[in-house]
Amino acid sequence: MSAIVENAIERLMEFTDDDLEDLCEATDKAILDGNGFGWLEPPKRNVLESYWRGVLLVPQRELYVARHEGHIVGSAQLLMPPPNNEAMSHIAQLTTFFIAPWARGMGLAKGLMRAVEDSARTKGFRFLDLDVRATQRAAIKSYEDAGFTRWAERPNYALVKGKYVPGHYYSKDLTKGAGRRRGR
Repeated sequence: MSAIVENAIERLMEFTDDDLEDLCEATDKAILDGNGFGWLEPPKRNVLESYWRGVLLVPQRELYVARHEGHIVGSAQLLMPPPNNEAMSHIAQLTTFFIAPWARGMGLAKGLMRAVEDSARTKGFRFLDLDVRATQRAAIKSYEDAGFTRWAERPNYALVKGKYVPGHYYSKDLTKGAGRRRGR
């Protein structure tokens, strides 16, 4: 009998039915909590399942998940530029980053961020960018604590309940620090 690891971060290459169910449930909870990476209301389950299945099909995306007691409770994606974008081939993006509200405070967000950063660095990217609604104060603090620098703000970043919400744009220089690869 194998023991279930309390917390884990992993790159997901395929879904089990339970994984997909866990991820959709965690996504719904994050959306309802205001962290829906674009969604304001949870979509129908078949739409959400199609979205997550589609993520695994896109060559320029890597999906990382956080697990608590074996169940997926959050995600982050490394989004790489398409091959035809040579001018920006040195920049990757961190996207769809969330932890379900009930699983926060366990260090999983830091682990997800580190996994995406490590993958981007290993692939030779020099910068990792992200964007976030200005109302996501906890996320902003975690990005800034992790060394991301805000370089821009957009006053009409999102339209929520008929009102514009500002957003912030962040970047992290992955070439800084000892022993880090300087590819691309």
